[in-house]
Amino acid sequence: MNKVYDTPATALDGLLFDGMTIMSGGFGLSGNPESLIPEIRESGVRDLTVVSNNAGADGFGLWMLLESRQIAKMVSSYVGDNKLFEQQYLSGELQLELTPQGTLAERIRAGGAGIPAFYTKTGAGTVVAKDKPVEVFDGEEYIRETWLRADLAIVKAWRADPSGNLMFRKTARNFNPVMATAGKVTVAEVEEIVAPGDLDADCIHTPGIYVDRIVRSTINEKRIEKLTTRAREHE
Repeated sequence: MNKVYDTPATALDGLLFDGMTIMSGGFGLSGNPESLIPEIRESGVRDLTVVSNNAGADGFGLWMLLESRQIAKMVSSYVGDNKLFEQQYLSGELQLELTPQGTLAERIRAGGAGIPAFYTKTGAGTVVAKDKPVEVFDGEEYIRETWLRADLAIVKAWRADPSGNLMFRKTARNFNPVMATAGKVTVAEVEEIVAPGDLDADCIHTPGIYVDRIVRSTINEKRIEKLTTRAREHE
């Protein structure tokens, strides 16, 4: 089975539809599927539910789908400095399911592992626990959280082989590996596609069994969200 596609557009062909749920990897601006997101925008698909740690930054990442009003709901842990995100949420235009970051990661992992629900102490006794079942374990309250799954997961990796085995580099190994397991279909854009056998089996972060399509990324800007520098100290 050939998993390698020529372009980001063809890698998404036949997968997009209105009202679908998409998981999009990335942490801040690191590990964003930079080449696939513009193709989703170009498709015109609407009423999307998007699961992602954040919604990009001004002019970059998922911000593009917010700007085009294609996202109806975000499931996120961080709103950050995205003014467009803030405006759409406060105006009631955008639904938001705000989830603690560790809980978000575990909900995605649970979705990939086939675990419908689990208990966590994170958020117990706060607004996060509203309308959620609560149980007591060892004298402490824990809230029940449910899995997250998606119609499509889009991830960004460093290297892949034709079988779809993936390696991520540094901070890009954030939500990408767990999201790859939780999508009905997973599309990975990668910086480099190597020959079969060129990846050290001990260094593979996501096995190819979870990946349906791979494509060479066409955008690798790797922007820095907030650049802070200081003068070099004199020796």
